[in-house]
This record gives sequence, C-alpha cells and structure tokens, in this order.
Amino acid sequence: MTDIADRYRRLAATLTSRIESVPADRWESPSPCEGWTTRDVVAHLVDWHRDVAKLGGLTLPDGPPAAADPVAAWTHTRDAMQDLLDDPERANTPYEGMFGPTTVAATADQFLGFDLVVHGWDIARGAGLDDTIPPDDVADLLPMVEKLGDNLRRPGVCGPEVPVPDDADDQTKLLGLLGRRR
Repeated sequence: MTDIADRYRRLAATLTSRIESVPADRWESPSPCEGWTTRDVVAHLVDWHRDVAKLGGLTLPDGPPAAADPVAAWTHTRDAMQDLLDDPERANTPYEGMFGPTTVAATADQFLGFDLVVHGWDIARGAGLDDTIPPDDVADLLPMVEKLGDNLRRPGVCGPEVPVPDDADDQTKLLGLLGRRR
C-alpha cells in the first residue's frame, strides 16, 4: 500500500505544481483534450478521483468546484485521495472491475496515475507552461500505453494515434500514441 500511496503523492505533487503555475488568464485556454479548456481538465481530474472512490462504495468529501477555483478544487481532491490511499482499510476496498476483482488502490494506481501524468501535460500545454514529462514517468507509462493499443481509441478516451518519426524521443512517442502532438 505504501508504494501506491507514495507513487500517488509524487505524481500528484508534479501535477499540483503545474496547476498552481497556471496564469489566471489561461484557465479558459483550449487544452489538447478536444473541446476542453485547461479548467475543464482540472474538473475532469476532480470528478474522476471521486468516481474512483465510488467504485468501492467510498466517497471523497465535497470541496470547492473547479469552475470557481480550480487550484482549491484540485488540492482538496488530491488531499482527500491521499488520505484514502494512506488508509489501508479504505484503500484496499475491493470491487468487481472491468478486468475482474480489484481494489480502489489498484485502480487509483493504474488509472489515476496515468491521468495525473497525461493530464498534467495537457494542463501545461494549454496554459503555455513547460510541458516536459519527467523521464521516469514516460518510461513507466510508455509500455502500458503501447500494450493498450486500440483500447485507447474508444470514444472519450484518446483521439487517433498521431504518427511520429521513428527516431522520436520517448515523450513524443507516448504523446503520439495518446493522440497528442508535441
């Protein structure tokens, strides 16, 4: 459990730094997620965190809405999820997932972890910030994304793959597989 909670803490810290760096006039900027602003990406992250908790019949406490204050909404949600993951009893809550029996912690690790990295890039890109993904995070995600293949192309997940040169760096390859242009 500690590994999952610690990994979440690390990934959430990187995302938090990006969210806190968004200039006030860039919250309504388009993000790489079609039809979403930078603020919408934060709202999605807040909602998805709540949904992951609900999978195990758990709830995260209500906080400020991203529409009013995206930074406060994110930090409240991040802290609530961290509290859940730091509590082995709640984190290990089982449920029947899409691929069979799993736990809230395992889902948070795989799916929230993915979103913290990828949507962190989306937020940075939409806000005009440095959008470099830490190389270790790219190395962790690239094999999983390659394995998921066309499962990423379902409606509402990722757009069509963007071709990249064979000699592209790993971040560019990852983003291309996710339908994003660097």
